[in-house]
Amino acid sequence: MTETLLGTGTAAVQHHVDLSWNASTSTVTGYNVYRGSQAGGPYSKINSLANAATNYSDSSVQDGQVYFYVTTAVDSTGSESLNSNEVSASVPSP
Repeated sequence: MTETLLGTGTAAVQHHVDLSWNASTSTVTGYNVYRGSQAGGPYSKINSLANAATNYSDSSVQDGQVYFYVTTAVDSTGSESLNSNEVSASVPSP
């Protein structure tokens, strides 16, 4: 007697954190997004170039972690503003 076994896999869920903010009232060329693993920093910049939009999707997050984010506005000379307020995001475990 022979049995036939079939199986299918499912891809792991790819979590991401979607951020959005209000546009600066100053003339800016874009925004930098920073992420930390604890409240109050330290933070590391996660975008390679200043983001012209007022939103960002961080797809490099890990399941079961909490992340803390701030943004800065960047002007045409490359100068950055002070950090925005901090927000936190909890990424669910699978």
